[in-house]
Amino acid sequence: MNQTLTMEHDAATRSGADGSDATAHVSLPRTAPVRRRGVLRRTVDDTAYAIATFPLCVAAFVLVLIGVVAGSALAWLLLGLPILALTAFVARGFAHVERLRLRSQQGRAAPIPVYLRSRPGDRRWRRILTPLRDPQSWLDILWCLLSFVTGMFVFVLAFSWWVVVANGFTYWFWQRWLPDGPGQQGLAELIGLGETRTAEIWLNTAIGLTALLLAPLVMRFAALLHASLADVMLSSRASLQAEVRRAAGGRDSARQAEATSLRRLERDIHDGPQQRLVRLAMDLGRVRHQLDQDPERAREALDVAYGQARDAIDELRALSRGIAPPLLVDRGLGPALEELVARHDEQVSLRLDPSAMDALAPHVETCVYFVVAEAMTNVAKHSRADHVEVLVARTGDAVVAEVTDDGVGGAHPGKGTGLAGLQQRVRGLDGTLAVTSPPGGPTIVRMEMPMGEGKRS
Repeated sequence: MNQTLTMEHDAATRSGADGSDATAHVSLPRTAPVRRRGVLRRTVDDTAYAIATFPLCVAAFVLVLIGVVAGSALAWLLLGLPILALTAFVARGFAHVERLRLRSQQGRAAPIPVYLRSRPGDRRWRRILTPLRDPQSWLDILWCLLSFVTGMFVFVLAFSWWVVVANGFTYWFWQRWLPDGPGQQGLAELIGLGETRTAEIWLNTAIGLTALLLAPLVMRFAALLHASLADVMLSSRASLQAEVRRAAGGRDSARQAEATSLRRLERDIHDGPQQRLVRLAMDLGRVRHQLDQDPERAREALDVAYGQARDAIDELRALSRGIAPPLLVDRGLGPALEELVARHDEQVSLRLDPSAMDALAPHVETCVYFVVAEAMTNVAKHSRADHVEVLVARTGDAVVAEVTDDGVGGAHPGKGTGLAGLQQRVRGLDGTLAVTSPPGGPTIVRMEMPMGEGKRS
């Protein structure tokens, strides 16, 4: 077998200068950092957000408060219930506007929760009162009432702060029109800096400069105070709903992957070992009848039966390796991957991070092994690659497995190369599997999932 196997343990333990051991982790390609706004842009956005809060919060507070009071007062006449439902829609509109402001001016995700909708078979009153049965509608109403307090505070804080800045930098111009009689005392005179107008100018300029330097922090505080309340009340439930959907999708993917694996295993057993065992039983039955009459033919039939038994054992061993390789169970992921790449004809570069090998949960180890095994199988069958790189490393609390080949490319989960099944398996364990394979290559199969709790000390 023409094969060059390069074992690169990039995270090998090294001895430090003080005699202690230091671990160097495998360096992974970093994603492009999110571009952050500069201080000036951030301050302008925070100021605009705080100032614009005033008209929005006043309008939301007045309209929603009137609707809640009127609806509650008339609820006993049943007329108040539609009013409360209409108020919920008004509050929902203000909530949508606030989410838009959170995205554009605060850079927050601000997801929109899934609101409760009436079903086609619902009666008229049930459809009318659908908003009142939705917890998010009441959160929107509560936000419209509470945001008036935070909105007014941040508006007054932001507006007053910039007034102080403007006063400090323009005092030298308009101070000449201030009265300066015998009984007039300025701030500089009160704190003992002097009685002249020059002292007043320098003092106010220093106050304005200090306020200007602190403006980014003050505006950030004002924006965060109001935006945090809005984010919690208007979008936190959306995040919870998304987490529930993700968990449900992962559960369904795990069930589907398990069902697919069981069907494949059943088919493989039926088409392989089961047929050989049936043939073996028939051969042994023929040997039993021929043993006394024709020992020579019985001996030939025994040889054939022996071959069938050996082939059945080999196929069962291969199937058991597909379920959980014994080497993986006995010695862990590292030796199992080394044995896996050693069976391939391509030049393989295997890089393992020792800090990840013993920290993986058993189910994560199995998933990583099968991702690498399936990717290597696709390389052998379809890619016509000359070189393959396999990387398994730790990044934070997740494990990353990446298989890169220099083949012809064109791999896709929808082409029936086993990648779709891998995506289901990985998704069922809260992981992600991405395939990048442009025509002409290279092909990169990258899996990332939580490490879980390791089983080895």
